[in-house]
Amino acid sequence: MSDTLKKYYYKKIVPKLIDQFKYKNIHQVPKLVKVTINRGLGEASQNAKALDSSIKEIATITGQKPVVTRAKKAIAGFKIRQGMPVGVMVTLRSQRMYEFIERLINLALPRIRDFRGINPKSFDGRGNYSLGVKEQLIFPEIEYDKIDQIRGMDISIITTAKTDEEGRALLKEMGMPFRSN
Repeated sequence: MSDTLKKYYYKKIVPKLIDQFKYKNIHQVPKLVKVTINRGLGEASQNAKALDSSIKEIATITGQKPVVTRAKKAIAGFKIRQGMPVGVMVTLRSQRMYEFIERLINLALPRIRDFRGINPKSFDGRGNYSLGVKEQLIFPEIEYDKIDQIRGMDISIITTAKTDEEGRALLKEMGMPFRSN
């Protein structure tokens, strides 16, 4: 996959956003900084196989090996001790980020059952967008026969946008299918 989304961003999206928000400098235009994919695994403390399969799945989806996140504190109610693995996460930047966003928009999101668009209100107040995916099967890289359990993940798209409106405009121009309420 080439850097088509990045080229499209510089050729088409930047001029549109400059016109829309009346930026005086090209560096004021919001752009993507990074994408983080996180999967919390509550059962990882008892089931090491769940951790291994999650690492493989996230690595297959993103093309980058995830980091195992560990518990900072012991929580007796959850039967977790300090340092136990509780999830996996990966941060994508530059080329891999653009490729992942392109695959997410064009391939994965349309494969969600009863998909009507993503929630346009999931911005954090500073132009960053978070999205929860209920199952990993929406990604074409994951084969149904090879998964042991359906697990979701959280995807956060971090931008340089100052407001939610700017972030929404950036992602909408990139092709993010926001739901129209």
